[in-house]
This record gives sequence, C-alpha cells and structure tokens, in this order.
Amino acid sequence: MAYSHASHLESLNQNIAELDGNINVSFEFFPPSSEKMEETLWNSIHRLKTLKPKFVSVTYGANSGERDRTHSIIKEIKEQTGLIAAPHLTCIDASRSELIDIANDYWANGIKDIVALRGDIPPGGGAPEMYASDLVELLKSQHDFDISVAAFPEVHPEAKSAQADLLNLKRKVDAGASRAITQFFFDVESYLRFRDRCVSAGIDVEIIPGILPVSNFKQASRFAKMNNVKIPGWMAQQFEGLDDDPVTRQMVGASHAIDMTRILSREGVKDFHFYTLNRAEHTYALCHTLGVRPK
Repeated sequence: MAYSHASHLESLNQNIAELDGNINVSFEFFPPSSEKMEETLWNSIHRLKTLKPKFVSVTYGANSGERDRTHSIIKEIKEQTGLIAAPHLTCIDASRSELIDIANDYWANGIKDIVALRGDIPPGGGAPEMYASDLVELLKSQHDFDISVAAFPEVHPEAKSAQADLLNLKRKVDAGASRAITQFFFDVESYLRFRDRCVSAGIDVEIIPGILPVSNFKQASRFAKMNNVKIPGWMAQQFEGLDDDPVTRQMVGASHAIDMTRILSREGVKDFHFYTLNRAEHTYALCHTLGVRPK
C-alpha cells in the first residue's frame, strides 16, 4: 500500500484523540438461517454488548417464519443481555389485526422499541395497503412505543423524487417516530446534505447515520446497487486488486469507516448505527478504535 503501517497507526491515533470516545452506538443484526449462523450471531451479540449500545435491532422478513425468528431473538436478547432490543416490523404481508397482535405481544413482554418499516414489496405485489407512516400511527395508537424509521440520504429506489421521499419521512415523524436511521452510505456529503434538507423540511428528530463497515467490497457493491447507494470512484480504487487479500481489505475498510465517523462527529453527529452483518470483529475493532470501550 502507499502508506506505511506506522503512518496508518499515527492517523488512527489522531482520529481517536479527536473523537475522545464521545459517541453512542447501536447495532443491527439479522435472524440466522442455520445452526452455525446462530452461533455466530450470539457470539457477536455477547461480544458487542460489552460496548453498552443504546439499542440493538433485528431485521425482519415478509413471511411468518422469519417474523417468528425475529420475535424469538428479540426476546432472548432482552432476557440474556438486558440490552434494549428493537425488532424491525413491516406492514407487508400482515393485516392490521395481525400487526396489533404483534405489537401487543411485544409490549406485554417489555419490548417497547420498534423499527417501523414498510418492507419490500414482493414481485407482482402491487401497491401496499399500508405504508411506514401508517404503521407508526397504528403502533402509537396501541402503546407509547419508541419508534425508529428509515431514511434515505440518496433517495429510496422507489421514490418519485428526492422531495417526495423527504415528505414521506416527514409523514413518518409526524405520525410519532422518535428518530430516523439512514440507509448505509459511503459519501459523507450525501448524508450532510440530506440532514440539512431534513431541517429545512421541519423534520426535527435525530437523523442517525447508518454505517456499513466494508471488508468484502464485492458484497458491499451488490448491496449498494440494490439500494441506490453511490460508491465513490476513489473508494472502488482503494479496494482494487484486493479480492484475495482479506487482511488489507479489512484495513482499508476500517480506515474508510473511521474517516467517515470522524468527519460526521466533527459535524455534530454523536450517534451511529452499525450494520454488523452478524459479525462482531470488524464492528468491535472499529468502535474500539473510535474510543467506544467496554463499560
């Protein structure tokens, strides 16, 4: 690489000094589909819980089997770790009465934080009966949940325009959402411009940046293409020729994520949401480097 190991460490240490650990973190996981993946998930949860995240979330699919796994994992996280566990909940493939039953069950089990999403429409599914703003309103009508919703700095792939997407976020906030968590992004300026536009639109909740630490660039590129996320040319160049060099890939990915977080912190961001992909090592090392230590 173009820089020495010593200069890389010096750069990282300077970032630590600037941040001084003055940030809060949260983590996202997804339901495992095999016994081996379940073991990886729980190892990651127990590793990352020592960092005392503000909350952890678990994703949710549009079918009853995955919904049940999310439900079960959320309860287990709460029981085993005492962390605030926030299940994802979508309004695709579920009736209002089913959603009310799920909400009531969560509340009865002490789960009072939810990430409310519309969900992915299946092929040929047509227009949904409910949107995320409707789900927020429904949840708030049942109990005083603390609700997070999704935001898209680079515009939702299905949105008619950036302004329409922004107005949709405002509807979710007006319905009772406490915060928005962004889709992952790699261009910091896209987040900062979006945050400014949220303020101009009267969206007064925190816009938490979603951070995806990259160690597998090909996988990240697929995710980006699916979600209308721009990959800067300089980032692609940094990973060029590293397909068979996982150690260097991890260093490059960690350096990029640290730089993003440092810049965002300078811009007043104090809360970060990490998409862990159920693996602790990269996220833990990143948080450690940023000054977030076991408490």
